[in-house]
Amino acid sequence: MEQTKKSEKDWKSKLSEEEYRILREKGTEPAFTGKYWSHKAGGMYHCKGCGGKLFSSDTKFDSGTGWPSFTDPAVKEAVILKRDFSHGMMRTEVLCAKCGGHLGHVFNDGPGTSGKRYCINSACLAFKGNQ
Repeated sequence: MEQTKKSEKDWKSKLSEEEYRILREKGTEPAFTGKYWSHKAGGMYHCKGCGGKLFSSDTKFDSGTGWPSFTDPAVKEAVILKRDFSHGMMRTEVLCAKCGGHLGHVFNDGPGTSGKRYCINSACLAFKGNQ
């Protein structure tokens, strides 16, 4: 996958303050506040930073956590998983493979055959509906 390279100055000019804080500084949005946590339309969720395809609405489910949750990425290679020991916890961080942006975390308590719950910040996502 071709990498998107930008300077921090470029990222700051492209993203809103919240998007930058989450995507580039590994922040999170408060639960039940993001625009996509209860979103139900059919389509594809893309990375807000680089436009890469991340998650299909076909894998989205209501986890009750207040963040958009998915069972699988649209394409396995679309995300990179990395151990995260921040905040005194051991978690698995989800990064966009194309731009390296922080998306959220993945947990082993999801439905379906994967058993995964990709818990993703709405501020990291741009949605394109089915035509």
